Amino acid sequence: MTPENQAGGLGTSASPAIDLRDPASGGPEDGSSPRGVQTLTMARALNEGLRAALGADDRVLLMGEDIGTLGGVFRVTEGLKAEFGDRRVLDTPLAESGLVGTAIGLAMRGFRPVVEIQFDGFVYPAFDQITSQLAKQTYRHAGSQAFPVVIRIPYGGHIGAVEHHQESPEAYFAHTPGLRVVSPATPHDAYWMIQEAIAGNDPVVFLEPKSRYWPKGEVDLDRAGAGLHESRIVRRGADVTLIGHGAMVATLLDAAELAEQEGTSAEVVDLRSLSPIDYGPILDSVRRTGRAVVVQEAPQRVSVGSEIAATIAERAFYSLQSPVLRVSGYDTPFPPAKLEGVYLPDADRILEAVDRALAY
Repeated sequence: MTPENQAGGLGTSASPAIDLRDPASGGPEDGSSPRGVQTLTMARALNEGLRAALGADDRVLLMGEDIGTLGGVFRVTEGLKAEFGDRRVLDTPLAESGLVGTAIGLAMRGFRPVVEIQFDGFVYPAFDQITSQLAKQTYRHAGSQAFPVVIRIPYGGHIGAVEHHQESPEAYFAHTPGLRVVSPATPHDAYWMIQEAIAGNDPVVFLEPKSRYWPKGEVDLDRAGAGLHESRIVRRGADVTLIGHGAMVATLLDAAELAEQEGTSAEVVDLRSLSPIDYGPILDSVRRTGRAVVVQEAPQRVSVGSEIAATIAERAFYSLQSPVLRVSGYDTPFPPAKLEGVYLPDADRILEAVDRALAY
């Protein structure tokens, strides 16, 4: 099977990107009627986003362990094999390196493979393929060859799972030139960001905060609202800026609500993209509040949070009224499930950092 006979000759080496929406309206450009707002879980929003991507372009393939008949461990791909067939939604052997290597070869032939890594800690066997091969191929080809591979990784804690099932490996990939790294925090962003990731011509590590798979939220099926790599202020405040991504955004919003009860106005920034990072809203916020607390589930050293803290100190130094503080997981392996509440940042630890920032 080649994209030439599968998609009407669209499988060129450059693999042209898909234009999802009219930039002027942010909605459908095919003249279809508006679909409105629906209330979905993130898992269902991702399912609908993948369905839309599969329907929009025959070059899109889904690949992963148990994603077809079972629908994935978290049922994110449920029903897609029945709808699109086993040549578009492929159950693969338990071999992450071979899975990503195969996706790279498919991308070279014009396909747009979407790979699911079953859990965050299972990505390491594929680390060489991702960082040594996939991230560098476009550079090696001087831009003449596109590698539109999306690697979906459920990541993070809060689900009481065993070792290798609750890790936050984002720093490895954000550190690697040639990879785009994103993480939605809401069902709305999950629906749109997965489609935008698939539509682009660059490899994307798509980090899905697994603890947010089940809470429901509104999804506007007609308007994305923000681009794939735009950070966004999700709560306005005046005294301190709280910055995070993925599952931590909900925790930050909880902390901001509690802070308000104590008379502190906290602004919350959802990063959405970890590589590249959109610093505009972050720096604008910090210049107004004068204080910043960066929060992540991952360990603190040499992390995405470290990079953000350093950049704020460099580019907003004269606006700061206190040092940039960090709240994170500890610099240890992820502990047994019964200790995850001690390891992971919560509202209390965030508010303690806010108090320290305000005390300067």
